Amino acid sequence: MKKMVAIVMTIILCMNAPLLISAKEAKPKEKDHNKIPSHVLNISKENTYPNSTKDEIILEASDLVEELIEEADIEIENPDLIKMLNETSLKPSPIAIGYRGMIYMGHWPLSYKSDETNINWEYQKINTNQLNNIGGNNQKTMSYNQEEEKHVKGGLTAKIDSPDQIKKMLILNAKENTDLPLSFQTVVGKNTKKDNTYAIPVKKMGYLDAYAPAVSEKGQVTFGEVYIKLKGSKKEIEIRNVTKQGIGAWIPIQDHVSFSFNLK
Repeated sequence: MKKMVAIVMTIILCMNAPLLISAKEAKPKEKDHNKIPSHVLNISKENTYPNSTKDEIILEASDLVEELIEEADIEIENPDLIKMLNETSLKPSPIAIGYRGMIYMGHWPLSYKSDETNINWEYQKINTNQLNNIGGNNQKTMSYNQEEEKHVKGGLTAKIDSPDQIKKMLILNAKENTDLPLSFQTVVGKNTKKDNTYAIPVKKMGYLDAYAPAVSEKGQVTFGEVYIKLKGSKKEIEIRNVTKQGIGAWIPIQDHVSFSFNLK
């Protein structure tokens, strides 16, 4: 009997083994493509231009609006639309028997779904330092020194309705995906310095290029006509004429510089 039990247990384990292996293989790998590489340095303390560190405002819906959004057929995450709904009076009388109404709130971008988030660590060249040691007798060193104030701007990659509202949704998604300080405009001030040093041997010229990095965000925006439907004391959000449009954006990373050092 014991021998039979052992055989049955062996068969069960063999049958389950492929499933266990498959489950292990199916486990998603940890994303490391957004990890800041060693040649990218934070200059928030050294930057002579004080970039704003104010985060995008995450507006919370009121209890009533939250209930309406949850019951809607289409996802709604546009902060401006939520703000307007928060400020809208939606209190029909509980004794309004037979009352019906439909309030048109306008055509809105409702939500943004991210399809791809990538980082270009050399999005825009902002500075070049050089040091000549061709006629020198000893090794020299050089460091980063921003020669001119540099403004780095991002933006949407295509024309689209309500671009400012869409930018807000894109940057909120990109920040969540990367956990980096993002802004559609950032500035590196003149005479910003960093104590990173690079050696230039004798008979060589050293070139230190500095770049502003940026996030490339790509996805899809959902648009729709928003109505508030009232029926007696009941109310709901109704979305009509839903459309979708692909969109992308470049969003600079604030107070970070990518360095590339070369000898010639």
